[in-house]
Amino acid sequence: MKEVAKELTTLRDKFGDKRRTEIVYNAKEFSIEDMIANEDVIVTITHQGFIKRTALTNYRRQGRGGRGVSGAAHREEDYVEMIFQAATHHYLMFFTDRGRCYRIKVYDVPEGARNARGRSIANLLQKDNSERITAVLPVKDFGDDRYIMMTTKEGTTKKVVLSEFERVNVNGKIAIDLDEKDRLIGVRITDGTCDVLIGTKLGMACRFRETDVRAMGRTAAGVRGIDLQDGDEVVSMVAVKRADANLVIVGEKGYGKRTSMDDFRLTKRGAKGVISMNLTEKTGNVVAIMEVNDTDDLVVMSTGGIVIRQAVKDVRVIGRNTQGVRLIRLDEGDSIVDIAVVTREEDEDVDGEASGESATEA
Repeated sequence: MKEVAKELTTLRDKFGDKRRTEIVYNAKEFSIEDMIANEDVIVTITHQGFIKRTALTNYRRQGRGGRGVSGAAHREEDYVEMIFQAATHHYLMFFTDRGRCYRIKVYDVPEGARNARGRSIANLLQKDNSERITAVLPVKDFGDDRYIMMTTKEGTTKKVVLSEFERVNVNGKIAIDLDEKDRLIGVRITDGTCDVLIGTKLGMACRFRETDVRAMGRTAAGVRGIDLQDGDEVVSMVAVKRADANLVIVGEKGYGKRTSMDDFRLTKRGAKGVISMNLTEKTGNVVAIMEVNDTDDLVVMSTGGIVIRQAVKDVRVIGRNTQGVRLIRLDEGDSIVDIAVVTREEDEDVDGEASGESATEA
C-alpha cells in the first residue's frame, strides 16, 4: 500500500493541475431523446407480436403489379399483420382488442433490417398475455383540440378527447368498455370536424359526420356506428376532412382501387351503408380502406412476408361497385394482410424503372 501511495503521489505531482471541467449548477437537463435523430421509419408488427422499425429509405418504390421484395423474416406460423409510417420522436399508442391503451416512444422500438424478425412487444409493454394489439397510432403531442375516434368489430364507435391519454402508466389505460364478444378494430385521430367512414369485410361502408358522435369518457361503451349484416364485421375506419378525398380499397387476393369519398353518400351513423367494392372470388374480402393522396406511396404486405411499395397515382380511380386492379402478384395460398400509406421522397430512385411500369418478375 505504501508503494501504491508513492506512485499515486508521483502521478499527482507530475500531472496535477487546476480543474479544467467547469461544474455548473441548475444547467438545462437533457434526455436521451435529444441525442436521437428525428427521422421517418416504417414500423412492422407480426401476428405473434414481434415489432421493429426500419428506415423508410430501405423500401424502394416499384410499379403496380410488381413482385415486391422480402419485407420481414418470420416463422412458418407467423406473418406480418401491421405496417405503418412514424417518426422516431413520436409516441406509439398501442390499443388492444380488449380496449386498453399503452404508450412508448418510437425510438424505444428496436431497429432492424428490412428482413429482420424484430423483438417481442411483450418485452416493451406490460400488457396481459390475453390481449392482442389491434391498432397502433403515432402521436406527436397531446391536446384538447383533437380526439381519438374508435370503432369495434361489431360496429360500435366512440370519441374521446386526445388529452385523456396524455398520461398513460406502464400498466396501460382503459380506452373503451367492450362487451365480452366485441373487439376494438379501428382507431384514428380527428379534429372534431371530420367525416367518418366505417368499412366492413363484406364490402359495405357507412359514412357519417364526426359531430354525430359526442365526446365521451374513457370507460364509456360508445354508440352504434354501422348496422352490420349477418356474418359481416368491421375491418377499417377512415376519418377525413375533404369530401373529395380519395380512398384506397384493397381486397385480400391482391386487387385494389382508388375511389372518391364523394361516391359514398353521407348518411347518419348506424346506417347499413353502401357497397365499397364488388367482391368476387378473384378479389376476396376487403382487407382495409385508407385515405390517400396522389403524392403518396402505397406499401402492401402479405401474410407470406412479401412487401411492395408503389406510387398511389398508378392505382386507377374507379367507382364503388367495381373490383379494382391487381396491386401485387401473390403466390398460391398467400393473401394481403395489411396496407400502409407513406410519403414519397421527391428524389427517390425507382430502380431504373419508370414509376408507371410494373416491376419485372424473376
